[in-house]
Amino acid sequence: MRWAHAPTGRPDSWTQPLASNHMHIHLDAVGGIAGDMFIAAVLDGFPDLRDGMIAAIRASGLPADIGLLVDEHADHALTGLRFKVEEAHHLHAPEHKHTAFREIRSMLEHAPLDTNVRAHSIGIFTRVAEAEGKVHGLPTDEVSFHELGEWDSIADIVGAAFLISALDAQWSVSSLPQGRGQVKTAHGNLPVPVPATVLLLEGFDFHDDGVEGERVTPTGAAIISYLHANRPHSRKSRRLLRSGSGFGTRKLPGMSNVLRLMAFEETQQATESDRVAELVFEIDDQTSEDLAIGLDKLRAHPSVLDVMQTSMFGKKGRIAVRVQVLTDPSDIENVLEACFAETTTLGVRYQVLERRKLRRRQTTIDADGRTVRIKIAERPGGPTVKAEADDLLKVIGDHDERERVRRLAEYASNKKEEQ
Repeated sequence: MRWAHAPTGRPDSWTQPLASNHMHIHLDAVGGIAGDMFIAAVLDGFPDLRDGMIAAIRASGLPADIGLLVDEHADHALTGLRFKVEEAHHLHAPEHKHTAFREIRSMLEHAPLDTNVRAHSIGIFTRVAEAEGKVHGLPTDEVSFHELGEWDSIADIVGAAFLISALDAQWSVSSLPQGRGQVKTAHGNLPVPVPATVLLLEGFDFHDDGVEGERVTPTGAAIISYLHANRPHSRKSRRLLRSGSGFGTRKLPGMSNVLRLMAFEETQQATESDRVAELVFEIDDQTSEDLAIGLDKLRAHPSVLDVMQTSMFGKKGRIAVRVQVLTDPSDIENVLEACFAETTTLGVRYQVLERRKLRRRQTTIDADGRTVRIKIAERPGGPTVKAEADDLLKVIGDHDERERVRRLAEYASNKKEEQ
């Protein structure tokens, strides 16, 4: 068995396991995706996982005389790895040409595999069995695999399952090359993507780059389908940790037959994103006293974040008030009802907006015998503090006394943050 070490120039830390609770791995299907390409791309980025993966594949029941090879490979301007299951008589034995899904599942259930690796392996095979069952009109347990029942495909799926378990990441994939033409299968010549692959990849994005042949194999489709890799890309700030390139066996004209991997870690930001609903309406026929009461009641609504008002001139030159209500998007209907109940408006415009806000927290400080709540905002240049205005209302005295307590509380909070 051969192992291609990480290319010269990569940091020594690449040989160490990566510990991250917020890792996102993106797969760029330049040439397409297959099971061997997935394994090669991951191992190129995470070479420390090689021994564990080989052991898992062996534990699945792989015959001892079948070799597992991981070799360096170059294709056009790119370099990376290829993963191959060495040719042996087992790969072409008649008993492996029609393997029932229930037999493979039973074999994996009884194999000495890690619990998660077993679950991922069976999960990936189940995806394929369900798709094949729909294509052929068979119950899942009665599906028999042809190409996927051979040892090279079993090795690809168990190896992928081990890597998925070891990395515990979120996954996404680029638009997939559709391919063209036909491929020879046990059922005869089929158009590409083959029917089961098409079912597995419902919901994924495709493009046609004009290159002939099968670009996404059933094994590759089953893996990314199992990973729900068609999820939207994260918009959060993230740092690139590692990359890898896994090559397939075919030569493509004018391009590399490569699956690229990029592993990201989310970075801590001073800001965080969420969504907020904005409700806007104008009032020109409600007394200022009654409107003030109504808006106070709106502010007290549990889903309302803020209520603001500005003066304006309305129709017929009337002085009016524009009201803006910010609220939790999940409770728009109840807040709309409250707006109509507490004001005389006849209509409300609303929209859901993206919002970026500073990370913040609250603490309490003893200021000259008074307990004052302090709001701390994590700004890019460092934290800032501000005393809670409602607590300053409780200070007995005039403006100067309130300012003295505020400065004392904020100074004490700053000193506490520095410590």
